[in-house]
Order: sequence, then structure tokens, then C-alpha cells
Amino acid sequence: MRTLIAWVVLGLSAMTSAYGENLPDFTELVAKSTPSVVNITTIEEGTAAQQGQMPDDMRQFFKHFGIPEMPRNHGLLRGEGSGFIISPDGYILTNAHVVAGADEVTVKLNDRREYRAKVIGSDKMTDVALIKINATDLPQVSIGDPNQLKVGEWVLAIGEPFGFENSVTAGIVSAKGRALPEENYVPFIQTDAAVNPGNSGGPLLNMRGQVVGINSQIVSRSGGYMGLSFAIPIDVAMNVVDQIKANGKVSRGRLGVVIQDVNAELAESFGLKKPAGALVSDVEPGSPAAKAGIETSDIILKYDGKPIETSFDLPRLVGSTKPGTKVPMTVWRKGEMRDITVQVGEMSETQTANAENPKTDMAGLAVSPLNEEQKKQLGIQSGVLVNDVSGLAARAGIQAGDIIMAVGNTPVNNAQELARALNVKNHKTVALLIKREEGSSYVPLRLN
Repeated sequence: MRTLIAWVVLGLSAMTSAYGENLPDFTELVAKSTPSVVNITTIEEGTAAQQGQMPDDMRQFFKHFGIPEMPRNHGLLRGEGSGFIISPDGYILTNAHVVAGADEVTVKLNDRREYRAKVIGSDKMTDVALIKINATDLPQVSIGDPNQLKVGEWVLAIGEPFGFENSVTAGIVSAKGRALPEENYVPFIQTDAAVNPGNSGGPLLNMRGQVVGINSQIVSRSGGYMGLSFAIPIDVAMNVVDQIKANGKVSRGRLGVVIQDVNAELAESFGLKKPAGALVSDVEPGSPAAKAGIETSDIILKYDGKPIETSFDLPRLVGSTKPGTKVPMTVWRKGEMRDITVQVGEMSETQTANAENPKTDMAGLAVSPLNEEQKKQLGIQSGVLVNDVSGLAARAGIQAGDIIMAVGNTPVNNAQELARALNVKNHKTVALLIKREEGSSYVPLRLN
């Protein structure tokens, strides 16, 4: 028995040694990188802070991390985050929500020196801010290429979680190009490196010691780290930096369309071989898209030669296009490919019936027509009012009060036109263009 135990112990020791040799050593990387990471503290004065009310920009900060609010002292609202030096003359990158609304920004370096910082510019849509301190010969980070990151690759996060200076956490890249709710312009890097309040604005580094992202958000039910951390790719951030330095602001391209994802049922109903692209459910009158001839029910498959795999891809590509640029697009319309050229516009900072005739029941739909005055008030050119819904239509999510404007790309104005459009041979699924409240989108309706 003793001999067996000895062999087991020796075996475990050998396994530990073998696996230990394959584990990464972060010591040199950390020693090289930490001098470029800074602590950022902010103070906000004024009515909101004095009255104990949370300003919207700071509320956004706490929304990212799921915690109630930072402590106040004598009418001052205090905040804390991280950042990193990108040039020896004092330019520092951080998150926009870290410095938003701040009357005073202080930067503390790794060697304990402190400087008052100036906010050069920020961009809420990407949550990137550029600040500067009056210093020279500072240690700067090395910028990497997030496009070269691989899922499963080791990464490090450095910052000041809960005020603990120069805290280092390690993890792997969990996913790339991750879309988050209400975040249309950033293809986030998802990691499982521990990130907590205070890490926000700090660097995400690869194993070569290069910054590949800015730690920005977590998904949490407790307010603390739960294995889901998200970083802004550094190439997105540096594009913001270049625009702020050159123009003092960030310009973003705009088409003027409302889009949605194409699932398998919608792809089938439009005759696509596979789900792909961005389905146009609405076109703003007078917008760049309208001027280029883009129509409701078009599926945008390529933008400037780049494939649109999901609807999330399009806003990011359009947003990064310089306003005024003419861009070729490929759309799927009525069963065939079409090439369209659009001149991209510029996004502003502020942009995001009675049943008088007999009802007819089709696929669980009871509808009635709209008169011209009703259409005018709704801002539509065609449509029928859904009075009641059951069966297949109810399972598809259609509701009473919805307006069905079209089936696929075929407009409908009465029950008879809707019945003809639904009775399409060899189609198991059709796409209904639904207007609900202020928005419109396609809903797949399975017919059997």
C-alpha cells in the first residue's frame, strides 16, 4: 500500500511539473507594462452633486458595473477609474464614462506623482476619452493589433479595482466582435479576466505586452466580476484619438435606415440560401440611403466590399466611414443581387384604425384596411390594421394593433391583397413588415 501511495504521489508531482511548465509567466510583462498604467480620480461639483442626485453620465458609469453609486462628501461627487499613457508627452486613454461630467480630473502615476489632467475630447458612442497631463518623458504602452487576437489566447487586465493600485488579473479571450445591447459601434473583445469597478479605462494586454483593448464593461448580477468582461478594441479607440486630435470631435457616417438581423425563417422567405446580411425594415425619407435608392425589404449583403454577416456589422462599418464618401453596396432585392452606390452622410449627436370594412381571417390574422388619412398620420403608404390575432400569427409574435405594411416586398392595403400575398406557392415562411408604435421590423410567419 505504501509503495502504491508513493507511486501516486510521484505521478501527481510529475503531472504538476509538466503542466506547470506550460503555464504562462506574466512577471516580465507586468513589470514592463505597469509603469504606463495610471489611476484616475474625478470630482464633480454643482447642483446634481449637492442635491445628492446622480448625473446621467455618472449614472451610465455605474450602469456598466451594476453598483448603486459612489460615496459623496460635502456635495462633491467622486469617481475613480484607470487609464494608460499612449505618448511620452502626457496623452492618456481612458473611458468616456470615467471622466464624464467631471469638474476636476487627477492622474496618479505608478511612481506616486500626481497631475491635474485636461480632457481633450471624448466620444460617448465608443466610450473612449483622451486626456492629457503636463509631463514629459513618460513611459508609454505598446499598441497591438486586436485583429490578430485569437479566441482562447491569454490576456491581462491592469487597473485599480476598488482602489487597489496596480492590480493584475489574467484570463483568456472568450469571444471577439461581441455585440452588446445599445452598443452598436464597438465590436467588443470578451474575456474572463477579472474586471471590477476601478478597472474601467485600464488596458487589456496580449502576451507580447501590447495593449489590444480598453477594459470597459462587465455583465453582472451582483455588481462584481462574474466572468464576463468586455474591452473596446484598441484600433477603435485609436481612431477616436486621431479624430479628436485632428478635428476636436468624432465624425461618424450615416445611412438613415432601420435594420434587423436575418434569421433562417426570414432568409427562406426572401429566397436567400443562408441567413446573412442586414434586412432594411425602414428607410428615412431624404436620407443618404433613400437618395441612393435603398428600399424597405432590401437585404444589405456587402458594404464597401466587406460582407455583412449580421446586422451588427453594418453600423460599425458605416460609422467608421468618413462622411461624404461614396461607397458601393450589394443588396438582395426581389430574388436577385443589385449593386448600389451610396454617398454616406454624417450622424448628428442627437440621432437613434377603425374597422369599417369586413374582416378577413388568414393564418390567424383578422385585419381591416386603413384610409388615406390614417396612413398619412402614421407616415406610411400602405398597410392594414391587425384587429385580432391567433394561431400561427400569434405564435409569430404579431399583436392586435400592429400595422402590416407588406409581405416580403409586396405592399398590402386590404385583406384581399394580404390573402393573395400569403398564398405564395412553395413558401413555407413569409416575412411580414410590421409597424408597431414608432418602429418597424420584419416578422417571419410560418404558414404551416
